[in-house]
Amino acid sequence: MLPPTEKDRVAPLWSLVDDGAGFDETLDALISAGLRELPGFVLVSEEDDETRVVIRGAAQVHLAAGDDVVHVVGDDTTTWVERSVPGVTRVRIEVADDVPEPGAEGALDGLLDGGLVRLAAAEHPPTADEADEVVVPPPADHDGLTRAPQTVPVDVPAPPGIPGQEPAPPVTARPVARLVLPDGETVDVDRSVLVGRAPEASRIVTDGAPRLVAVASPHQEVSSTHLEVRPGSGADHGLAVATDLGSTNGSVVVQPGLPPEELRPGVTVQLVPGALVDLGDGVTIEVVDA
Repeated sequence: MLPPTEKDRVAPLWSLVDDGAGFDETLDALISAGLRELPGFVLVSEEDDETRVVIRGAAQVHLAAGDDVVHVVGDDTTTWVERSVPGVTRVRIEVADDVPEPGAEGALDGLLDGGLVRLAAAEHPPTADEADEVVVPPPADHDGLTRAPQTVPVDVPAPPGIPGQEPAPPVTARPVARLVLPDGETVDVDRSVLVGRAPEASRIVTDGAPRLVAVASPHQEVSSTHLEVRPGSGADHGLAVATDLGSTNGSVVVQPGLPPEELRPGVTVQLVPGALVDLGDGVTIEVVDA
């Protein structure tokens, strides 16, 4: 995926991929003219059991792997952000802040035979009611990235946790923690909790229907969908974990007995009882036992 200003790059790159070029060869060709002339891009490769992602600029890639979701968030201040994740069953790429839900006004569904298209988000495999071959549908009239369409099979069941779908989400039998908000209100962490000025579930790949928690931010320092707190899995089972969702001003966690830690966007951090999460603008959330 490339910005709309880079349409001339797409055709030769797509031809290169059609001829069998791998991830590294494609990346080399993409940046051969220098990064200064390329403000942003998204490159995703699926090879064997590993999915590789490289992002430059404002974009997000969400990778569902088993019970976990890995969030890879682009950064304008670095060369690029790169991750490799094994066992990925579904990928969602977002390149716009306001992504319409499937079927909503401004969203386009249907088959594309060729050409370049604008999009705000894409999923692989795409959501479909019947096994068929379709192209990931782009929302219309959005300032997103430009790419050549790719036909992909859709006879693979979609796992839970992809925006735009409403599966029955698994939740923990009892909360793993409780969040104490600045106004004294408490929120149970028995599922995903999205915190921000005006949080939206469509901004994040997560398990099921999350709890949306709006907090006041007089100086607009807290992002609309700033932070996710959810029950952990694997080594984090039984505890709450937090992920900064690429917020503008970041999040800082202070664990008992440890120095403050600034959360890296998309990187999950375990929270212990007594932890404090500072979102800025006077918004601090305390983590306590459920």
